[in-house]
Amino acid sequence: MPYIRVTVSDPELPAAHRAALAEGLTELAVSALGKDAARTTVQLHTIPGTHYFVAGLPVGGATGAHVEVSITAGTNSAEEKARFIAGAHALLHETLELLPPLTGVALHELHPESYGYNGITQLDHYRRAARAAEARSS
Repeated sequence: MPYIRVTVSDPELPAAHRAALAEGLTELAVSALGKDAARTTVQLHTIPGTHYFVAGLPVGGATGAHVEVSITAGTNSAEEKARFIAGAHALLHETLELLPPLTGVALHELHPESYGYNGITQLDHYRRAARAAEARSS
């Protein structure tokens, strides 16, 4: 259940660009990380360009962007994570065009006991799924 936070230094970002980022990042979570689109959330946060700096300097004519993704630890391989990071950067470049010299994508892996949704930890979701599968096979 990825939670994807995107910060973009353009408060006037057109709705079509917002939708392209949300849809593209959700699709990447599915295709690169094997996640369920129905359990993927994207939060887009826009800030003024004067609030985004690289190397201590404002990004100027570029559009600064950073993506942070929370996922459950141990659910993805290094190759899958690399594929997501490369795909996210390509999506940012395609959607926002001119990027500053540093545009980050971070995957935060959280232990299943410390991460969940709808009031249930990921660990408990896994346990319930295992019990349901066991009951079906009995």
